[in-house]
Amino acid sequence: MTGLAQAEGVLGGALGRLLAVFENYPDLKANQNVLQVQEELTSTENKVAFARQGYNDSVMVYNTQRETFPDNVFAGPFGFKEAMLLEATDSAEERKAPKVKF
Repeated sequence: MTGLAQAEGVLGGALGRLLAVFENYPDLKANQNVLQVQEELTSTENKVAFARQGYNDSVMVYNTQRETFPDNVFAGPFGFKEAMLLEATDSAEERKAPKVKF
């Protein structure tokens, strides 16, 4: 799960930097192809966020069920461990806009 969280953070940071590059170049921003790419990237970010929320909802249900009687009596001996939530990792480095020269 840690690897997935890091991959999601890298993806989110890269998408954010790409959108920041588009903002810095008005001619590029007005291009129809770039507008389509921006729309697709936004859609992809929304899908990732929705999937993360769905996963976290399932983890919360699992963890609650595992701690509720009578399931808690069997969870420990049968090796059902607490599941970790998937959190976005946005470090300052990941949000930093790249330098692009045309």
